[in-house]
Amino acid sequence: MSYQFRMVPKQHFDRIVPLVYALNEGKVEEALLTLRFNEMKHQNYKCAGIYDTDDNLVGISGLWFCTRHYGGKSVELDHVFIAQEHRNNGLGKRFMSWIETYVIGRGCQSIELNTYVQNYPSHKFYYNEGFEILGYHFLKKVGS
Repeated sequence: MSYQFRMVPKQHFDRIVPLVYALNEGKVEEALLTLRFNEMKHQNYKCAGIYDTDDNLVGISGLWFCTRHYGGKSVELDHVFIAQEHRNNGLGKRFMSWIETYVIGRGCQSIELNTYVQNYPSHKFYYNEGFEILGYHFLKKVGS
């Protein structure tokens, strides 16, 4: 199968929602995800996509751009996901290579990401891609 890697246009962010919904196993309602992505499109966020046809999105990775005191200009990968039926064929490795080339072209000096502690297959994948563990990610929800 032939795949295309390209940025998802902001006007198509609604196509990201079903993939993020699947990634989160339905723990966040699709309507809430839609609201959040509508906010994110106005922030320092972009989304890379994997397409198996001109319009069919089968994989994504959010890209948050910033500058870190310890890593310089950086991108944080977020909600990296490939639909189950497109996995285990080297697509993830090709996608990471494409993302790395893209962010280097934007002047990034480092790539970061978080992965769930219990997601062992992702740990192995990211180790093989040259990532190393720097610390723990903590979350505290506040407000309503």
